[in-house]
This record gives sequence, structure tokens and C-alpha cells, in this order.
Amino acid sequence: MSFIVVRARSNVGVERSIRETMDYLNLTKVNHAVIIPENDQYIGMLRKAKDYITWGNADLATVQTMLSERGRMPGDAPLTDAVVAEATDYKTIGDFAKAIVNNEATVKDVPGLKRVFRLHPPRGAKGWGGIKRSYVVGGALGSRGDDIKALVERMI
Repeated sequence: MSFIVVRARSNVGVERSIRETMDYLNLTKVNHAVIIPENDQYIGMLRKAKDYITWGNADLATVQTMLSERGRMPGDAPLTDAVVAEATDYKTIGDFAKAIVNNEATVKDVPGLKRVFRLHPPRGAKGWGGIKRSYVVGGALGSRGDDIKALVERMI
């Protein structure tokens, strides 16, 4: 299993250790997203930065959409099936996305692929839904579980 992590709040007034944790996650700006594997180190980072980010379980369709629509190579060139086939053992973006979701591969496996996905602010009347409250009480922060799919779809 992998996680999709999206940054919801800025660095203003953030404790140094939390700011560094978000830098380690490559979340340097608001509305940036990363796909990370599920392991103890990353789970600890997510818990530390929970008041500034939101995350959930990655599913195949969402990861595939993120890679094909928002995946960028150097020079802002889009990620294509040809690039994936040339750089990895996977033939298409779909196969690569499936490997990422199953923790068999990471975004780092394609040399030059930028690890950060730059997304739009959430579209729709709800927007973020409040960036100072937890997701369980109607806000935007913390763990969303499988509901991260709806947020990422509104941001792509």
C-alpha cells in the first residue's frame, strides 16, 4: 500500500522540526502532492506534520491519473508511456502505477521524474473545507483513508 500526501497549509509560524519534516517529504508548497510507500518512517513523518497535510490510501486509478496528467520530467515535459518503458521494466504508466500502489516501485524509479505533483487548489464549492480542522470534524487535515481520491480528483 502507498499513501498520497497533499500539503494544505503554508510554512508561516510552523515549528522548525515540522517544517523540516515537510521538506523531507518534498512538500515545499501548498497544493503539492507526493506518493510515498507505507513504512514506519513515513508514518511517523505523517503523524508529525498532521496539522499541515492530508493523506490517504493510494488507489490505482488515482495514481495513474496523477502520473499521466501531472507527472513531469525535466523541462516540464509530461511523463509518457515511452519514458516509462525506456527507464523501467514497466511498459506503460498503468503498469508503473500498479507497481507503485503495491509498493513494488516508487516514483524515484524513473530517473528525472519529479517527485512532487503540482496540483490546483480544490475545485468546487467546498474547497478545502477548512484548513485548521481535522478531516474527521469536517476540515481538511489529517488522515482521510480512501476519501483522498475525491480530493485529488478535484485538484487534478
